[in-house]
Amino acid sequence: MPRHFEKRILPYTCEQVYALVADVEHYPDFLPWCIEANVIRNEENCMRAILSVGYKSFRETFTSLVRLEPPHAITVEYGGGPLKHLSTHWAFKPIDDHQCEISFSLSFELKSFLFGAMMDLFFDKAFRSMVSAFEARAHQLYGEISCKT
Repeated sequence: MPRHFEKRILPYTCEQVYALVADVEHYPDFLPWCIEANVIRNEENCMRAILSVGYKSFRETFTSLVRLEPPHAITVEYGGGPLKHLSTHWAFKPIDDHQCEISFSLSFELKSFLFGAMMDLFFDKAFRSMVSAFEARAHQLYGEISCKT
């Protein structure tokens, strides 16, 4: 089962980075492989979202259950679609008033072995670029923030 883990320190508050990650419906604006994202249920600290992802002629749609723990963590569990398993976890830890340490972990497994062998490269590339895409979006939304006080 493919897994990915990243840890970075960003020059933004935990609240800013948390808000960016929790804003699922805007993923198509900055995640190149995310074609569509719709929140179909939004309750306190929990939402269900449908995401369509694609690259070239490949396109798949799946459902996720997003658990929110503002502003410390976001956990996403798989809700149905072409995968056997998908789990992501974001953790946000303040370093100081202007910096946040983010930890991102992800694991997934595709249902079909043949489909899995074909798609492992797409998913690996997409997931490895996720944190960078969120970081670029934070820079776009919040600007470059100096870490100096």
